[in-house]
Amino acid sequence: MFEEAERRPHRITDARYDTLVPKLRASLLKAHFAHRDSDRQVVVIVSGADGAGKGEMVHRLNEWLDPRGVATSAFWDLTDDEREHPHFWRYWRAMPGRGRVGIFFGSWYTRPIIGRVMKELKRRPFEADLQRISAFEKMLTDGGTVFVKLWMHLAKDAQRERLEQLDKASRIGPDDWKHFKRYDRFRRVSEQALERTHTEHASWQVIDATDRRYREVTAGRALLDALKTTARTPRRTLLANRKATRTYTPGPAILPTLDHSTELTKRAYDRELSLLQGKLSRLSWEARKAKRSVVLLFEGWDAAGKGSAIRRVTQAMDPRLYRVVGIAAPTDEERKHHYLWRFWRHLPRDGSITIFDRSWYGRVLVERVEGFATTEEWDRAYAEIVDFERQMLDHGTVFAKFWLDVSQDEQLRRFKERERVLWKQYKLTDEDWRNREKYQPYREAVEEMLDRCGPPDAPWSAIAANDKRHARVSILRTVVARLDAALQDGR
Repeated sequence: MFEEAERRPHRITDARYDTLVPKLRASLLKAHFAHRDSDRQVVVIVSGADGAGKGEMVHRLNEWLDPRGVATSAFWDLTDDEREHPHFWRYWRAMPGRGRVGIFFGSWYTRPIIGRVMKELKRRPFEADLQRISAFEKMLTDGGTVFVKLWMHLAKDAQRERLEQLDKASRIGPDDWKHFKRYDRFRRVSEQALERTHTEHASWQVIDATDRRYREVTAGRALLDALKTTARTPRRTLLANRKATRTYTPGPAILPTLDHSTELTKRAYDRELSLLQGKLSRLSWEARKAKRSVVLLFEGWDAAGKGSAIRRVTQAMDPRLYRVVGIAAPTDEERKHHYLWRFWRHLPRDGSITIFDRSWYGRVLVERVEGFATTEEWDRAYAEIVDFERQMLDHGTVFAKFWLDVSQDEQLRRFKERERVLWKQYKLTDEDWRNREKYQPYREAVEEMLDRCGPPDAPWSAIAANDKRHARVSILRTVVARLDAALQDGR
């Protein structure tokens, strides 16, 4: 890829540049204004060789675009907050919403390339990082993102000359000469990274950065093409043209194996509750000391007792240690992003606990059944969710997820009780009754979710919840066991 950029001089004269740029800027602004009404977003990645003018390129793009519709994010050293979250958290936070442009100076490519060049990253982890990057970009493009990936390239002699100029002007970067000593290795590793992540949905454009004018015009044209794409092919049109081919074969049903006749006496419940909450209190402080983040996720049928179960968990913990995130329909801002965006934002820092009352599984439950997502969208979400949870586990997060299951008869009894009891009436909505009428399609969705998103390292705990005492104790017992096992590994 780099040989092509070096094959012949790429230069634009001052006169030619002065002729091209006014027309290019006008076209960019026109396309950018039109993009504001688009249901897609554009992400521009500016990467490349040291001294290749990446910073200048970022400034120029900002100068040529409407500042009200663009946000620039520079990724360099990790902040304390970023270190205490899964690595991609920092990038998810910067993702632009639909109708906007995000310019990334540095990106998810920096760490694997630098790590491999400096021999801090072995070949297999390096290739695994590139595979994750490709999957990440594919997920975003499936959701409507358009990528403009710009690599500013300099041949070795050109980079040496550029660094000498920057050095004389006291504008040299702190690592530029150190990296230049490894030019050949940087070139080899960078080319490997680009080749493995140059895909149909997120292709690289390698730009000879020797001449500033050529670099700017080429990058500006690439961005113009991307902005025109968002108007020409709306996200809705892309989805309408896709026909999902379902290849899923159902596994053994899980819900019929649950024993809803299991009950716990009040005396046994009080004893177990006190014992388990005491253990959880101690373990939550140990997790804080060990800087282990914890995510607990609760899904289940309406009136299955999620809220009361969560309260028994939080009663055991100091309020400073945890946060409960109740998930409802997405806000207007959240609808402008990939559906996982709002959940990445809520992941806890190391040493903290986040409890999700409903979660990202809405994609394959309510959005599937109610038709809020296309078949193609919710079918691919299983793999996206598994990868999301894998990133949490790779970071060291202690993770537990619960499906609270009640029989239809018990659910009906609880609905009627809520109708009678004044202080419970707010819990019952028309939507609850509508969901009940769609019991069978919801049950099919639940079974597929439990099957496809329950790997050994992130299994579902399906809880028979007809008896609330039994369900609460079962949940507490699972949380305690999961936390204890994770902390034992670090002791």
